[in-house]
Amino acid sequence: MELKFDCAGADWTFVSETLKRVGMASRPPELHRQAFMASAVVVFAHADGKPVGFGRAISDGAYQAAVYEMAVVPEFQQQGIGVQIMQAILDRLPGCNVILYASPGKEDFYRKLGFRKMKTGMARFQNTDAMAQKGFTE
Repeated sequence: MELKFDCAGADWTFVSETLKRVGMASRPPELHRQAFMASAVVVFAHADGKPVGFGRAISDGAYQAAVYEMAVVPEFQQQGIGVQIMQAILDRLPGCNVILYASPGKEDFYRKLGFRKMKTGMARFQNTDAMAQKGFTE
């Protein structure tokens, strides 16, 4: 497994299609490129030279960060790749509080990495009804 920490050579169609495959919000490839390029930390995982997963975090560079769009293609899940991606992101955010919102049902994965549910977390989504249907909001 090889981890890359920049966007050079990234396949944005792969990012968009992978997010769709795993049931996460997918946007046009160009918007994913824009988001990853503006992120404080990016990680791309490759197996035998092919992309298999990725993640990114935004941060103020001092004490706050948020992880977004961490995903591994289904055929490579349950092999520790997601853990490697998340640990690489967290290692690059020393001293930061890190928040994220997980896909419903993935909470245990993040709990094993030290994340805990927040009692005061709130969100304002573009498509409120869709997010409620997916189980993200009440």
